[in-house]
Amino acid sequence: MATQPFENLPSPFLSDTFQRTLSSWNRERLAPAFPAADWELAQRRAYNMQRLERAFLESLRAEVSHRAKAVPREPGPFMEWFENLKVAGPGQGDPLFPWLAEEADRSQICWILEQEAAGEAGFDDLVALTQVKLPSGPKLELARNYWDEMGRGNAKGMHGPMLARLVEALDLHPAIETTVWESLALANAMTAMATTRAYAWHSVGALGVIELTASGRSAYVAKALRRIGLSGKERQYFDLHAMLDIKHSADWNREAILPLVEEDPRRAVAIAEGALIRLEAGKRCFDRYRRALWNAPAHS
Repeated sequence: MATQPFENLPSPFLSDTFQRTLSSWNRERLAPAFPAADWELAQRRAYNMQRLERAFLESLRAEVSHRAKAVPREPGPFMEWFENLKVAGPGQGDPLFPWLAEEADRSQICWILEQEAAGEAGFDDLVALTQVKLPSGPKLELARNYWDEMGRGNAKGMHGPMLARLVEALDLHPAIETTVWESLALANAMTAMATTRAYAWHSVGALGVIELTASGRSAYVAKALRRIGLSGKERQYFDLHAMLDIKHSADWNREAILPLVEEDPRRAVAIAEGALIRLEAGKRCFDRYRRALWNAPAHS
């Protein structure tokens, strides 16, 4: 039987139904499990979901491809373009974060953090998935980054449990069913790039741009949490990322992205696409959060 072409798929990708379905499948497929009794049925379902996931990711690539094709291929100029995303990239300078730091009340802060926690794809796992078969130098940089995410072997320093402690302190209840599709789409896009080797360079760019841009937003969130009375231990996740991501970004750019582009300039476009996909996904989240809390129009 002939399969339906991607462009004729009836499911809209940027929607509640699709993103909730994809998010639920991602959580199911990435969780440790046992072989299914009917493995052929499970494999058919996985094929159908991967096909939809690939179509979703290609739609995101189409959104940014014209910008990515214009990036420099020479390593030095490319790195200048990439590092400028911190200032000029989609979603940067969004007014949501100064407002969060200075004006948002506790319920508004909690609502945003609940959305973010539910859409969290797990930076540590994304790095681990992305580094498979990378060249040695970039692989080592991703390993160093992963080791930091894992608290350098100390359970109390692991970044994932730090976020979980904040969720518990604020009595948040993140769930796919109550999370806006924009937040789920961000996590789904990151997961798709990290788990599909054809998008490995995209994932390097997407993870790198998180490190590049997260420190400023983290500082605003940390200020908001301090303002509503959370302790240093409770806001540790955001206090840490406000400082550590600056170093992580410099290391990632120097030790991972730069040598990858030096070795093969074609990777510049893929890395740029991944970075822009991640930034556009973040911008959609910020716009949705402001509409929900301010009844405000999209930010240009």
